[in-house]
Amino acid sequence: MKMKINNDTYEVITSQDITNIEKAVDKSALTMPLVAVYCGSRLGNDVIYEQAARELGMALADNGMGLVYGGASIGLMGAVADEVIRGGAEAVGVIPTFMLKHEIAHEQLTRLHLTDTMHTRKTVMAEYADAFITLPGGLGTLEEIMEIATWRQLYQHEKPMIILNINGFYDRMIEHLKYTTEQGFMKQEDLERLVVCNTISDAIDLLQTMVKIDAAVNTEKMAGN
Repeated sequence: MKMKINNDTYEVITSQDITNIEKAVDKSALTMPLVAVYCGSRLGNDVIYEQAARELGMALADNGMGLVYGGASIGLMGAVADEVIRGGAEAVGVIPTFMLKHEIAHEQLTRLHLTDTMHTRKTVMAEYADAFITLPGGLGTLEEIMEIATWRQLYQHEKPMIILNINGFYDRMIEHLKYTTEQGFMKQEDLERLVVCNTISDAIDLLQTMVKIDAAVNTEKMAGN
């Protein structure tokens, strides 16, 4: 299936395509590791969130890392992408076709992929990603980082996962995860794999020591396959 956006025609990646993820996602032409950034399609009520998103985008580009994200030009998502692109780094967007009714796809990406479902989108992003960072966001952002943490718990990947706790945004969630562990519903080691960083410089330092290009992801068991 194909779809046309702004005079460009895109092949839509489907749930069937991701059964052969290496064919659907060709990383051979990429020149840098990509970090998946989960964040809001809104800017939030405090300017500190947009500032952090832009600072993260600049820091990724300055340190030789690119971006894979939800593909939109709005909210914190657009702010991160703008700065990565402005810094000369690669930026890959992945957006489901139905979301184009709600979000405008960024027009300056290195690559834009369209998918049939949210599940396909997340699998494609996970295949591209060499690490995962979460900025503030809403339900979708929470769902994305919790799912990727669940995949790690089930030994489907070994990639770094960072919660960027800007302005103490995730304090309550972190406390709940600690409580979940105390109550016996989560292992301490799985809690510790969700690394909390309070500053962007700490997150970048961590990525520089932990990111391994082309770390394997077992996508056969992801996204309901």
